[in-house]
Amino acid sequence: MTTVDVNASVKYKVVIGEELLCDCGNITAQAILPCKAAVISDSNVFPLYGEKVKTSLENAGFSTVQYVFPAGEKSKNLNTYSDIIEFLARQKLSRTDIIIALGGGVVGDMAGFCAATYLRGIRFVQIPTTILSACDSSVGGKTAVDISTGKNLVGAFHQPSLVICDTDTFETLPSREVSCGLSEIIKYGVICDKELFEELASGDYDIQSIITRCVEIKRDIVEKDEKETGERKLLNLGHTLGHAVEKHSGFTLSHGEAVAVGMMMISEISEKLGYGEKITERLKTVLEKYSLPCAYDITKKEMFDISCGDKKVDGKDITLVIPREIGKCILEKVTLEKFSDMLSMILE
Repeated sequence: MTTVDVNASVKYKVVIGEELLCDCGNITAQAILPCKAAVISDSNVFPLYGEKVKTSLENAGFSTVQYVFPAGEKSKNLNTYSDIIEFLARQKLSRTDIIIALGGGVVGDMAGFCAATYLRGIRFVQIPTTILSACDSSVGGKTAVDISTGKNLVGAFHQPSLVICDTDTFETLPSREVSCGLSEIIKYGVICDKELFEELASGDYDIQSIITRCVEIKRDIVEKDEKETGERKLLNLGHTLGHAVEKHSGFTLSHGEAVAVGMMMISEISEKLGYGEKITERLKTVLEKYSLPCAYDITKKEMFDISCGDKKVDGKDITLVIPREIGKCILEKVTLEKFSDMLSMILE
């Protein structure tokens, strides 16, 4: 078992290891006095782990209730949010109680946003059950839901009080979900850890070790820039174009798959601009190794129009994360006109 300490506006621990769900109640009780715990999960995850988590919490002195919503990105909306808030109110959760987010990124985002806004903010615990949520979205306090205009446009920064990552949960993931999680880990390698990238390229890696490394990278960045005004924007590599692809696909592409496409697109743009080392082919080789898509059929106009609804747009400018080499990326604010020209380099 490994523990990573995060010293953000809320100080908390990220506990990573095997067979942690059976002891999640005691681990939680070390950080939070036993109280009422609302377990928020989805229809895929709760049948697998819900009762185990509830039993562990109750054995540690917590009382539990649960809310389970249909699995998938399409549930990450204001209607589901409203239903959960009403449920919390009916259950009379108070400010001294907690929410437990049991699931992947959608569950974590949804439960976290509910925790950020119910009673103007209550504590919550992240129990990620996917590689993607374990290595990225469960840490750092970003919470959000989607609206018709775009992804994650309604949300809040709200740090968890604890993160419990049981790597045994990855054993029940479909191969596609494993690939999607590895997409985000590849992202970390391209941003700032060449050794991590090479480890994935070789295929010889330890999952607990690489999850820990990603959490440490994110911890270091979040502690410097919790509200994403500067360096934290680097974590958005592949996300601006990826979010557009994800939305255009009607969410038939998962988040990790869309980010893979977004990374390929921005790498191609970087090469055509002559910004540094040519990494597109190396990136493509690693993405294909893990059965991730490297291209998507979208027009320049479609990409531009959807991307202009992204939260990274600031007036007439947009901030892009551009890779210079494996392990080094830069932030560049460009006008929307220049962004359109960049897209013309790779899309028709």
